[in-house]
Amino acid sequence: MMNDTFLRALLRQKCEYTPIWLMRQAGRYLPEYRATREKAGSFLKLAMNPDLACEVTLQPIERFNLDAAILFSDILMVPDAMGLGLEFVTGEGPQFANPVQSEEDVNRLRVPDMESLNYVFDSVRLIRKELDGRVPLIGFAGSPWTIACYMVEGRGSKEYRQIKSMMYSRPDLMHRVLDISAQATAKYLIEQMRAGAQALMIFDSWGGVLAHGYYQESSLKYMKQVLDALREAMVAEGTKVPVIAFTKGGGLWLEDMVVAGFDALGLDWTVSLSEARKRVEDKVALQGNLDPMALFADEKSVRSQARKILDDFGSVGFGGHIFNLGHGISQFTDTEIVAALVDEVHEYSKSKHL
Repeated sequence: MMNDTFLRALLRQKCEYTPIWLMRQAGRYLPEYRATREKAGSFLKLAMNPDLACEVTLQPIERFNLDAAILFSDILMVPDAMGLGLEFVTGEGPQFANPVQSEEDVNRLRVPDMESLNYVFDSVRLIRKELDGRVPLIGFAGSPWTIACYMVEGRGSKEYRQIKSMMYSRPDLMHRVLDISAQATAKYLIEQMRAGAQALMIFDSWGGVLAHGYYQESSLKYMKQVLDALREAMVAEGTKVPVIAFTKGGGLWLEDMVVAGFDALGLDWTVSLSEARKRVEDKVALQGNLDPMALFADEKSVRSQARKILDDFGSVGFGGHIFNLGHGISQFTDTEIVAALVDEVHEYSKSKHL
């Protein structure tokens, strides 16, 4: 590869600088993305068209000196393939026409045929071809708990009343939903790997809403189930693809996540990188963790904030650090500020090289 710094950082190998990519880097803050989405007609049509998904995946790579590309898709493609009827409602976000809320709904759930998701795997193959070795490609999926939240609630939620009611009153149903989601997610990520994804990330966007103990039993347990299936497939196929787990709001449970066996852990902005390194004892790489709202300051401040993150982690090459935001980039972010952030991370981290 022309630039494998991201992969080396994930595996805690020697790096000359700290690599950077951004969650949701192919998105509405880019004018070229907005133009492509308008051409597609809708978000779903964009995500389900391999040619257009490839186009928007490459847009931030063409514009910025980023160290990794991430597949353009959505974490809800897996439950959509289960027949839940996904649609994106303007101003309201994703919704399912057939949420999983009764015992009958749960009993009808099945792991989907991966052929129904071929458009995703076709996108991966096309993106790898078009990247032509410039930077690695990240594949991804939602965690079983996170996609279950959408499946049971039927949409995004602030209270998680439906799914937590199921979790507390009918744990048997809840664990069946999570087990099926984990099986489906594992198959989905294995197929992305086979199609050419060079790293994999599990987005546990809603793991942080769980109580202690329930996080371990309802979220981490099923992410580990996915990871174990991935590792088994890698051994069988003689390959090694690093796996990143990111639980937003999960800073309390870093030690548990290390034991699960991931190669890297994503952190949100509530966690100190230096403290996290001490807690995980440099057994895993760390990814993060600038607050996305910091990008609404002026360039001088953004560069200063980037340096604080890099200083907090410490010297390049010790433990492995991938610079990222603590969550997805806002659609209102100035592209010039993003360019300055990427430049500062690269240039300042080179000065910290051992």
